Amino acid sequence: MKKTLLLLLLTVCTISYAQERKKLITGSVTDSLGIVKNANIINLKTKQGTFSNDDGRFRIFVSKGDTLRVSSVQHKPKKIIVSKDVFDKEEIKIQIKLTVYTLEEIELKRNNLQGRLGIDIKDVPKNEKDSLLRKVMDFSDVNFNAPDNTIDAVKRAKPPIVNTMEGAMPMAGAGAKAIIPFKYSEKLWALRKKLEQKKQFPYKILSELGDKFFFDELKIPIDNYFHFLEYCNPLGIEELHKKGRNLEIIKILKTESKTYLKLIKKE
Repeated sequence: MKKTLLLLLLTVCTISYAQERKKLITGSVTDSLGIVKNANIINLKTKQGTFSNDDGRFRIFVSKGDTLRVSSVQHKPKKIIVSKDVFDKEEIKIQIKLTVYTLEEIELKRNNLQGRLGIDIKDVPKNEKDSLLRKVMDFSDVNFNAPDNTIDAVKRAKPPIVNTMEGAMPMAGAGAKAIIPFKYSEKLWALRKKLEQKKQFPYKILSELGDKFFFDELKIPIDNYFHFLEYCNPLGIEELHKKGRNLEIIKILKTESKTYLKLIKKE
């Protein structure tokens, strides 16, 4: 029973992961004036994001059906649905519109104030709102010494009677054996958490080390990114990442990239 449940969970996770095929796409952000630097690009489905560089270019992982949100200061946000055509393109071009802010009109008037508070305060007309507020807040006619015969609603309310024992689950007696309905659930959830961490590792390490490290410095082809991580995984890079030892990961990736590039060239 235990092995069957574990095998079923692994099969479902593998199928769902295979269906959500991801791809690292390249894009550029422009407006009517030219390139847009430091624009935020977020995948609303995966909650992962990046930003455009000084040339207005960016890279981000997407799957078919995802939605990208592009936003920038002084620009209107724009959403792009990753259709089949967008997914198959080598590069997408996104143009966003500038936002024009209109300030309210301000009217300047001359006054006859002399700059002395004692004199100017007499010449300033009273505000009608202040007069109304004084009338509303006037308690001069209220007799605070008069007895209050009203009953406060809070005093009138009674606390509900709660029976903590009636209808509750009877407690097990001494020596009774507790029955756990899902005795494998804890292990299954632990396995699910482990699989989820393994699934998110490629995106986290790319976000932390940067795409320039992998694709410009190590010269790893974009389409081989996942394969390269699987190639290095037996050296324990995922476990090192959990412990926050990124410097050791960088050393491993730099060393293994040389051998990996020779292997894929032969193929």
